This record gives sequence, C-alpha cells and structure tokens, in this order.
Amino acid sequence: MVTSGSTLKTALVRAPGPRLAEGIVTHIDRRPVDVELAARQHAAYAAALRAAGWRVHPVEPAPDLPDAVFVEDTVVVCDGLAVLAHSGAPGRRPEVAGTERAVRALGLEVARIEPPATLDGGDVLQVGDTVYVGLSGRTNEDAVCRLAALLGARGRRVVPVRVTGCLHLKSAMTALPDGTLIGLPEHVDTSVLPGLRVAPEPAGAHVVVLAEDHVLISASAPRTAARLRAEGLRVTAVDISEFEALEGCVTCLSVLIP
Repeated sequence: MVTSGSTLKTALVRAPGPRLAEGIVTHIDRRPVDVELAARQHAAYAAALRAAGWRVHPVEPAPDLPDAVFVEDTVVVCDGLAVLAHSGAPGRRPEVAGTERAVRALGLEVARIEPPATLDGGDVLQVGDTVYVGLSGRTNEDAVCRLAALLGARGRRVVPVRVTGCLHLKSAMTALPDGTLIGLPEHVDTSVLPGLRVAPEPAGAHVVVLAEDHVLISASAPRTAARLRAEGLRVTAVDISEFEALEGCVTCLSVLIP
C-alpha cells in the first residue's frame, strides 16, 4: 500500500554517472558528450522540477551503468503501482534494482515485467485513462499484454502503437496537459491514435506535464515553446544537449508520481 502523502508530487531522478558518454546510441550518430556539463544540466533539470512544486527523490547512483540517468525506462507508475521494466537492451536491465529500492521506499506496490516480455518505460505514455505502449526495439507484444492485465485492473485501456525510426514511443510523441497528443507522425502508427498534433521541430515532441497549465520542454525546441506559450501554457525550457546526444529527452530523465 502507498504510505499516505509519501508520493505526493514526487519526481524520481538519477544523477548521471562518470561513464555517461558510453551510453547506447541506436538511431543517431554518436558525438562526444561532456560529462561535467551533463551533470550541471541534470542539476538544473532537477531544480526546474522543484521550482514547479515537485519533491525530487533521488534514485541511488549507478556509476557503472552509463544509461542509468534515463530513469524513466526502468519503471512505469500508475495509481500506486510501480511496474518494474525489463529492457530489450540487456545491458540496461541492472538499472532496475536501484529503482526498485526507491519505489519500495516510497511505499508503492510493486509488479514486474518478466521475460519473454521486454519493456522500456520510455515506451509508455499515460493520457487520462488511456495508456499508449510503443512496440519498439525495446518493448514487445508480450509486455503490452502484461501491462494490459496490470493496468486494466486499475481502469486503464492499453493501446499498442507501432514505432519506427526512433528509440521509444515518447521519442516520437507525448501529450499536452489537455490530453492532446503532440509528436512526429512519421515515427508512429497514427491509425490507432485519436489525433496527433505535429510538433514544429523534433524536440517539440517531448513534453513533460508539470501542472494543468505548465509544461517542461527542451531548449532545443524554441518554436514549440513559443507556440505553447502563445496558447496560454507556462513553459519551462531546460538545456539537455548532452543527454540528447544519447537519444535522451526531457521525459527520460524523471518519473513523475502525481
């Protein structure tokens, strides 16, 4: 059971480790990563979450796991249930242990994805009572079935979405506070979606909802930020260039537990 008040507006984050530059790159060309700059960017990202009213709960460091900073991929949290992932990238599976200790410390109920199912949390987009799950190089149909059983018991409808040409579903689309999907239609099967607003630039597909009128977005999406501000949203932009060099985005760096 969830301890009363223990997870109220909590954000799980995990600081980048010294081997960050060795992280997996799949769909983009590798470029050098400044690890010291990445640490400063991550600190600023966490500060933005705190400024928006989120309590930042650090997941224990994992210095030997280059991709561990992308904590979103290790767990899906829904209505007090933490579903521990089982990545399609075997080298990332050890990251889950630290996340498990963090969610148990918060009093969350715990379930897990077991093989042959594979799941990265970056393939899971929760929008109201609908949960979109990307079928990608990291997440398979067995995981969709497992999530449908776990989350269906909590009143959620799971919708699989085929993903091509990018790492995760949330590399291709996310949602605005009103539930409108925004993203890159060339990377997802739009036939299963109720609609998809086209992002003005690739990084504009990555939005973190901080409140009903407030979103977090990458500084590399200035046109998207300008449009959202013009529509009345508060927009906080953060520079995450060193994580974008590893196919990361603003969603990857935290798990928000409202």
